[in-house]
Amino acid sequence: MSSSIAPIVETNQPRPEFPRPDWQRTDWLNLNGTWAFRLDPSGANSDRSRHAAEADEYDARIQVPFSWASPLSGIGIDAKGVGWYRRELQWQPSVLDSRLYLRFGAVDYECDVWVNGAHAGSHRGGYGTFEFEVTSVWRTDAPNTIVVRAEDEDLTYQARGKQGYGEVRGIWQPVWLEARPQAYVGDAKFATRIDGTVEVRGRIEAGQAGKAKLRFDFADGAVRKETELALEAGTNEYAVSFQVANPRLWSPDTPNLYEGEIRLTGEFGEDAVGTYFGIREVGTAAFGDRSYRWITLNGKPIYLNGTLDQSFHPTGYFTYPTDEEMRDEIYLMKRLGLNFVRIHIKPEEPRKLYWADKLGLLVMEDMPCFWGNPDEKARAAYEQEALEVIERDYNHPSIFSWIMFNETWGLKTNSTGLGLTGDLSGQIDYLPETQEWVRDRYHWAKRLDPTRIVEDNSTCNWDHVESDINTWHFYINGYEEVRSHVQEVVDETYPGSSKNYIGDNKQTGAPLMNSECGNVWGIADGGAGDSDLAWHYRYMLNEFRRHDKMCGFVFTEFRDVVNEFNGYYRLDGSDKQFGYEDFVPGMTLADLHTADFVVIDAPPCQTVQAGSEATVQLLRSSFDDRYHGETLRLEWELTYDNLGLRVTADSGSADIAWDGFGVYPLAPITLRLPAQDAVGVLGVRLVDAQGRVVTRNFTTFDVRGGEENGVYTADGGFVSVPVGQFASHTFAYEWSSIQGAKASGGKAGEFVYDVRLPELAERGTISEVEIWFEASAKRLLARNVEGEQIRQHGIEFMHGASANVEFNPNTYYMTDDEKHASRVNVLVDGERIGSFVLADDPADSRGVLSWHYQTAANKLEEAGSYGYLCRAVVPGRLAARLDRSRSFKLQLQADEGGIALYGRNAGRYPIDLLVRYR
Repeated sequence: MSSSIAPIVETNQPRPEFPRPDWQRTDWLNLNGTWAFRLDPSGANSDRSRHAAEADEYDARIQVPFSWASPLSGIGIDAKGVGWYRRELQWQPSVLDSRLYLRFGAVDYECDVWVNGAHAGSHRGGYGTFEFEVTSVWRTDAPNTIVVRAEDEDLTYQARGKQGYGEVRGIWQPVWLEARPQAYVGDAKFATRIDGTVEVRGRIEAGQAGKAKLRFDFADGAVRKETELALEAGTNEYAVSFQVANPRLWSPDTPNLYEGEIRLTGEFGEDAVGTYFGIREVGTAAFGDRSYRWITLNGKPIYLNGTLDQSFHPTGYFTYPTDEEMRDEIYLMKRLGLNFVRIHIKPEEPRKLYWADKLGLLVMEDMPCFWGNPDEKARAAYEQEALEVIERDYNHPSIFSWIMFNETWGLKTNSTGLGLTGDLSGQIDYLPETQEWVRDRYHWAKRLDPTRIVEDNSTCNWDHVESDINTWHFYINGYEEVRSHVQEVVDETYPGSSKNYIGDNKQTGAPLMNSECGNVWGIADGGAGDSDLAWHYRYMLNEFRRHDKMCGFVFTEFRDVVNEFNGYYRLDGSDKQFGYEDFVPGMTLADLHTADFVVIDAPPCQTVQAGSEATVQLLRSSFDDRYHGETLRLEWELTYDNLGLRVTADSGSADIAWDGFGVYPLAPITLRLPAQDAVGVLGVRLVDAQGRVVTRNFTTFDVRGGEENGVYTADGGFVSVPVGQFASHTFAYEWSSIQGAKASGGKAGEFVYDVRLPELAERGTISEVEIWFEASAKRLLARNVEGEQIRQHGIEFMHGASANVEFNPNTYYMTDDEKHASRVNVLVDGERIGSFVLADDPADSRGVLSWHYQTAANKLEEAGSYGYLCRAVVPGRLAARLDRSRSFKLQLQADEGGIALYGRNAGRYPIDLLVRYR
C-alpha cells in the first residue's frame, strides 16, 4: 500500500523547541512538520467515519503547526470546512510503562482525534490547549497512525477574535507526544507576594493510591520545599506554601525568574516538570490624598507605556515561524521603551509569553470574542474558552490583567450598527441581561484569579459595567481635539461618575487609563491610510502625561497589519523613521516612554514673531522612585537652521528637586526667539547627577520675519519665488498641496521659473548668486495617477478587507527603510549649475511646516512631508551675465523619480525658492 506520509525525522522541522517552557517534560516527541492532508471546503464527504480512509486518499501535504489558510502551511487556501490530517510514526517513551499523552497547543475549531482507529477524544474551541491520553491504544513496537479532523465553519458563536488579517484554521499551534509516569503533577498555580511568600495550588493525577513526595526546587537549590502526600487513585488536589529569603522581584526592569522544577516521586517512579515563577504583586492603590487610584506593581505606581499587538505574521498568520521571531517581538517592544503590551482579542502563544516573562514585558491578555448574538450557545462556548485560557496562562508573571471583552463585540443583540470603533447607538443593543452576564464573568475571573486586574470590557462606547480599571478608546487627530478630549475624560473621572459606564452603573475610583489610541481611525475619508505617526504621537503622549489621574495608554499598534498602517514598525519588522533625533540629539521614541518625564505643556508648533519672547509651561511626571530625593538638572536649548547651519538662539538650565509620584508643575521657560524666519526647536533634557540623560522632549515654533522675501541671517539680499509660481512644467502628473505651498511633479520632467533680480539702481553690482530650495523625490501613488477612491472604514476592516491604501486621500508614506530616490539638475538659462540626488520622499515629524499648515484636523494633505535643503552656486562667468540681465530662467529637471518642491509654509525649512545674491 502506498503512503504519502513523510518520515518522522525531518531536517527542517518547524518549531522544534518544547512548546511550553513554563511546563516542560523531557520525554517527548515533537510532531510538527509534514502531515498528509485533505481539505473538504464544503464539508461534503467529511463525516467522522472518514477517519478510516487510507493514506492515498489524502491529496496534499501540510506543514503543522500552521493554519491551512497560511502560506507556511503549504496549502494557503482560506476556505471554511473540514481539514483531515494523517501521520504515521513509531515511538516509544524512555520508560516503557509510562502514560502517553497526545497534546495540541490549539486547533480551530472542532477537533476529533483517532489513534490506530480508536477515537481518542474531541475538543471544541479555537484557542485552548488540550490533550488526550492514548496509552491504551499506542503501539510501542509498531507504527502508529494519528488522524485529526478539524472543522472550522466560522459559526457566529465561535470565539474567533480578530482573525481577519489571516484566518486561523485547523491545527495552528504545536502538536506533541508526552510521556509521564503512572502518577504525575497535573498542574501548579503559583501565587506570590513581595515579602517572598509563595503559595502553590495544584493537582496530581494518580493511577493508583499510594504515598508520594512532592518537591519544589528553584534557583539552583536556593529555594526548596518538600512535602509528603497520600495519593488516592484519580485526581488529588494539593496546597503548599514556602518562603523565599531576600526575594528578587519581577518587573519589566528586573525580570527575575525563579527557574527550577517540581518533582513527584513514589513507587510509580518519578515525574519531573521544568517550570518557573516570578515574585511580584499587581494591584491598585490611592497615594497621598488622591481620591483616585493608580495601577501598582510590587506596591509602587507604574506608568504603563503600552501597545496593541495583533500578533500577526505575514506568512504564519497567528503562528510564528520560529521561536527567535517570538523573542524578537518582545525585544522590539522593549527597544522602544515600552513596558507592556495588550494582546488583542486573543491569548498569546505560550512561548511568546515565556519571552515576555524572560525579557520583562507586562502583558494585558484579551479573551477571544465571538461575533454573533450573546445567546446561550455563544456564552457557553466563550466560558469554556476563557477558562482554558486563564488555566493555561496563570503562571506567567508578565500577565497582569485579563480583559474579558473588547468594544462590546459579541455583546450586542441583533445589532445593525456594529462599527469599527465607537457606536453609541449600539448601546440600545447591549441589553441589561447581557450586561449582568458580563458582570458575572468579571466576578468569575476574579474568583478564578484574584492575583490580577480584571476588566469587564475594553470600551469604545462608554459602556463599562464593573471593572478593576476604567479604560476607554479614542482615535482623534489634531492637537486641540486630543487635548480637549483627554481633558474631558479626566474631568469626568471620579467615584460616582456615570461617564464611561452604562445604565445605572457608576465609576468606583478604579484607575484611569487609555486602552486604545492613535489617529488611524480619527481621519475622514477612509482613515489615516499609510501616513506619518510621529507628529501626533509626541503631542498625544504629552497630553497623557499632563494628567495625574492617568496611569497608562495602549497605542494602536505595534506593527502594521494587512490593512492598518499605524504600527511603530512595518509588518515585516523593519523600522519607521520618527525623526526625533533631529530635534534633540540622541532622542528616540523611548524618551517618550520614560517613567520620569518632562511634559511640555504647549502645542506641537506655534506661529510667533521673529525676535519675540515666548514662555513655555513645563510639568514633571514621575512614576518611579529611582530618583526621588535627588536633584536632577533640566537643560534646555532653542536651536534653528539658518541655511544649513545649526544655530543656538537661547539656552539655560535649572536644578530640580525630584521627589514624589505623580504630576507637578515646574518653573516655566522664557526664551527669546530668533530674529529671522526659522523653525525654532526647543529641546529639553533631564539629566541625573552623573550626567546621564533621563529623558528628552521638544516643541517647535514657526518663526516669521514678516517680510515678503523672508528674513535670513546671511550676507547679501534675497529673492523668494513661491514654488507654485512656475512659468511652465513638463511633468505627466503635476499638482499642488498644503495650501499651494508645495508643488509636485511625477515621473521625469521639469519646473521652469522666471526669476528677476533687483535692478542696478536698487542693488549695485551682483558678484555672487546662489539658489536655495527644499526638494524631495516624488513617489507617485495610485491616487496621483488614477484619482482618489474613498473607502469608508467599517467592520469589514476587522475581517481583512483591502484598504486600497494608495487611493486613500490621506496616505503619504511615512519614512521607512524603503527609499524612492530621484536625481535633479539645476539649470540657469539652460546651463547646468548643479545636480542633486534626492534620496527619498520622506514624511515624519521633521516635516514641521507640512503638519503645522494642515487646514483640518480630520483630514491629511501630504502631512509631515519634507525634503532636503539644496544649494546650487552660479559660476562666476554666468553670474556676470546675470549682473547684466538682472533676470534668468531657472529649470529644475527631475528624472523618473520626480520632484516635490516645498515653499515657506511646507516641509522642514521656512524658505520658498530662495535666490541669494551679493
